[in-house]
Amino acid sequence: MIAFFKYENSHYGTQELAYVRNSGQAPGLIFLPGFKSDLTGTKAEAVADWAERHGHACLRFDYFGHGQSSGDFRKGTISGWREEVTTVIDALSEGPQILIGSSFGGFMATLAALDRPERIAALVLIAPAFDMTERLMRAELSKDDLATMARDGFIQRHSDYDDEGYPITAKLLEDGKSHSILHAAIPLTIPIHILHGQQDDAVPWQLSQEFADRCSSRHIEIQFFKSGDHRLSSPSEIAALDAVITRLAREIETA
Repeated sequence: MIAFFKYENSHYGTQELAYVRNSGQAPGLIFLPGFKSDLTGTKAEAVADWAERHGHACLRFDYFGHGQSSGDFRKGTISGWREEVTTVIDALSEGPQILIGSSFGGFMATLAALDRPERIAALVLIAPAFDMTERLMRAELSKDDLATMARDGFIQRHSDYDDEGYPITAKLLEDGKSHSILHAAIPLTIPIHILHGQQDDAVPWQLSQEFADRCSSRHIEIQFFKSGDHRLSSPSEIAALDAVITRLAREIETA
């Protein structure tokens, strides 16, 4: 059942966040959805199902401006969402956690692991959109896009994964600069498993390789799916996700 958590965000003010939380053993699982996605997606449900079958705690939620949470999506920034994720970890979970993030959620999960290293035991990243605003948004803007953004403060971007598309605001791009991580060494040492489709037309698989090259962890695995697209939600791909979570949970339990 969806519940609501009232919280204070230094960027958004007082908000209500929609979440589903199930109790269970450690390590807990926290699922972070993609950009304009929500806690009811295929992969979110698959993670919750795994947790129920194996008796682990599980938390999934909608970001500010997403799903059933409060807020205007156009006012969202990387700073605000990053703060929100750490607030959720602190307030709604206990003990070691495995963060499982899809696309934008993979980027958010990585930032959260940097912000809360004492709480995050492992990362599972699905087509992670590292440095999204710089590498995947700003880099694709045309001269007409830039002119529209200068005039209106945003552009409406078409998406194959959302019928309505989504706005990209000048504020989002400007704020996102300070959260880029691919320009220097990434000081994470926890186990990290990345799943990425090589037919992904939204987030190039090369970003995952670039992240692995820069990350300090000696326990990084990248699993490429040669025919996989951005969703990675086919039965065989969900089975691969299940297998990764099972292995990491067992490793953490026995460490």
